[in-house]
Amino acid sequence: VIVDTSNEIGGDGDIPHRGIGRARRMQVPSPHRQHEVMIEAVENHTPEVVVIDEIGTAEEAEAARTIAERGVQLIGTAHGTTLSNLMQNPTLSDLIGGIESVTLSDEEARRRGTQKTVLERRAPPTFDVLIEIQSFDRLAIHDDVAATVDSLLRGYEVEAEVRVIGDRGQIETVERVPLRTTPQEPLEARPQVERRRTLPAAPGGPEKRVLPFGISRTHLERAIMETRSAARIVDSVREADAVLTLRPYYRRRSGPLKQAEERGIPIYVLRNNTSEQMERQLLAMRDGQTDDPTTAALREAEEAVRRVTHHGDAKVDLAPQNAYIRRLQHELAARHALVSASNGREPFRYVTILQETANPNRGLPWDDERRRAR
Repeated sequence: VIVDTSNEIGGDGDIPHRGIGRARRMQVPSPHRQHEVMIEAVENHTPEVVVIDEIGTAEEAEAARTIAERGVQLIGTAHGTTLSNLMQNPTLSDLIGGIESVTLSDEEARRRGTQKTVLERRAPPTFDVLIEIQSFDRLAIHDDVAATVDSLLRGYEVEAEVRVIGDRGQIETVERVPLRTTPQEPLEARPQVERRRTLPAAPGGPEKRVLPFGISRTHLERAIMETRSAARIVDSVREADAVLTLRPYYRRRSGPLKQAEERGIPIYVLRNNTSEQMERQLLAMRDGQTDDPTTAALREAEEAVRRVTHHGDAKVDLAPQNAYIRRLQHELAARHALVSASNGREPFRYVTILQETANPNRGLPWDDERRRAR
């Protein structure tokens, strides 16, 4: 049975196109009634296969799950560029099992080495196989949607089987390739090679075990390969020699970051979640620059806040920093309701944290730093 809402499968008109063969076409009088026709197709016609032109609402996603649970083969389409698009769509995420926030017990969070609140798949996916239509002649196939979604939620790299249509119409299978997690970047086909996370050690340095927290493992693996760093990705704080994270996660100090600080493990704060930032940090670590300037500057600002709020210091001058780091220091002072100001001239411009309470009606003290950072 073909549920043909816009007559795009069986053709426009009462007589269906011969291309659908002996399949039965059910036209939909109004698009908002498509979910009713989907259920009717199963209840009244007992089909072996139901084909749906487009699933776009929560009612249609729920009807698709009902059809799949009755054991009927289901083929449907949904708007989206990649699997990640469906995961981020609250309406259509039910098609791949649904995403929910789960709070773990303290013991389970310690066992996993993660924060207490994590994202997990809520239910079995409606579709077992998902196909991304990347272009007219190129497809990426996920043959196990449940396993793929679970891996993405845990930050692991996933692979897809890429198939292309040749010049003569034959279907060619490209080797399984890693999928990038950011939809803005195109999928690249690479020959199948042994996947390794550990590269030969750089001269004069032992292997570093790096824990990525809140950053893309795929980008980090690519950065390790590009820089040929002696680094290996690990999954828990207990194994890590260093932690890479982003500013929002470092600010909250949750889960592994708090454990890393308690264990004295260095934490490196990246500006953004890109391979270039990770390559720059890996090169600094390889060259012996173990003290991350951003992390050190934020810790200095936190110590200054403690001196002002707890020890009664009237003001504390911080070390000179670039515009980006100064802006982070201004934001940290504002979160503690303190006034901060930038003094001096580049390259010796620095931040001063004052005991005076911040006035919410005043302009943002770091506006000039934001302009300088640009």
